[in-house]
Amino acid sequence: MAKKLNETLKTIEKYKTVNPHYVDLLDILEEILIKREAYKKEDHPDVFSVDEAIIPQKLHGGLPLVDLAEGEFDLTGPRKYFLSLLSIAEKRAPGETQNLVEKLEEEPLLFEDMIRDISEGVVVDEESDDEDREVEAAEVSDELEAADADDEEETFDLVELFLEESLRPDLEKVVEKYGDSVAKADWSEGYCPICGREPKIGELREEEGRRYLFCNQCGYEWSFVRIKCPFCGNEEQQTLAFFTIEGDERYRVDVCNECKRYIKIIDFRETKQEANLDVEDIATLHLDMLAYEEGYN
Repeated sequence: MAKKLNETLKTIEKYKTVNPHYVDLLDILEEILIKREAYKKEDHPDVFSVDEAIIPQKLHGGLPLVDLAEGEFDLTGPRKYFLSLLSIAEKRAPGETQNLVEKLEEEPLLFEDMIRDISEGVVVDEESDDEDREVEAAEVSDELEAADADDEEETFDLVELFLEESLRPDLEKVVEKYGDSVAKADWSEGYCPICGREPKIGELREEEGRRYLFCNQCGYEWSFVRIKCPFCGNEEQQTLAFFTIEGDERYRVDVCNECKRYIKIIDFRETKQEANLDVEDIATLHLDMLAYEEGYN
């Protein structure tokens, strides 16, 4: 693990030179990866248990192994990890995380609420009865938005990033234990078979260019039909397209003109380099901006 971390940190340092606009975010990613490794070295009980007897039925029915929105889990460890991640933002904006830290200490269940919210696609539930919790979380989220270096300041939400990351080490245990079994199953959904999260990025691999989607929340990659939208299931070739940046066809954006969604795709087959999709997701934020400008989300 230490060797893999060192290789990743070297990749990040290289990307800082290539993409100076993203130095701040790449610095944050470095700190996250170091904290992730430290957390994994600690002795933590398993957070996510999986009933092995029903794995085939769940996968056949299109259900991920871990239901973050409905399942009951002891999130003591992830909550502690989340608080440590907030210190990364605190160094950059002293005092801005204080309200959230105080709320988390006063209301231990707040973290669970935030995890359920993000699992449903939002950081704050606008219909929540707890108006104070909603306001506090929304304010902190706004304060901690980190912009990329473009003048238009396309924002990058650190609170959402940290919430997602807070589950990563424990979900990786599920990946390590059941990933091979999942890979052999006939999973055809565009969301993660481990935790149900939608992908933001993927890659083309193997000589025939099979498409693999990547889950930022648990780190799992799964094979997915190349000519198909992972979000709405559209397979009409006339309404599926992609665009690239002139001069660097290693990066592309697959778009669907039915649901107006997009996903970034990395193609390193020609250069033979191994893609670290955690790093690539940060280093390709310009592709997100281009997709937004073209009306995709």
